Amino acid sequence: MKQQTAEDRFRALHEATFRDLLRFVERRVPPDEAEDVVATVYLTAWRRFGEVPEDARPWLFAVARRTMANQTRGWLRRKALAVRLTATDERHHPDSTAGAASRIDLERAWRGLSTADREVLALVAFDGLTSDQAATVLGCRRSTYAMRLARARKRLQAALDPRPDAASVPILQEQP
Repeated sequence: MKQQTAEDRFRALHEATFRDLLRFVERRVPPDEAEDVVATVYLTAWRRFGEVPEDARPWLFAVARRTMANQTRGWLRRKALAVRLTATDERHHPDSTAGAASRIDLERAWRGLSTADREVLALVAFDGLTSDQAATVLGCRRSTYAMRLARARKRLQAALDPRPDAASVPILQEQP
């Protein structure tokens, strides 16, 4: 039986994570920069392949996050995270006036959040990470991430429905 080489393992890692990593990066930088960031992440992963953990996805997301910060020099602080609501699956959002209004409300509420709140929510809602994985991406403890997530959820809920009792309704629950 042929033993798997480092190159074979790296190819398998690339194949298993490329699409998720590209989506992660595309939501955070202009589309013409996304592939360059992803290429840099995989170059870093190849150079440090011995350090890549078994659950590589959060590690790659963390490298991508640092790469974006290095390449954009503060662009993430000034630019709002673009939510591409029109790119969502139309089967989940039938084309109706009420649906369009709710998407507009969600986009307005999303843009009203701080960059930090959007990042915390996006890791769970868009990237499907667990709290442990998201904490790894942000470089903090799980308990710190959980607190940030709970606060961001409350702020998003308040922005969507400013009634006093609205903050008690949970939104954007973490996937099991």
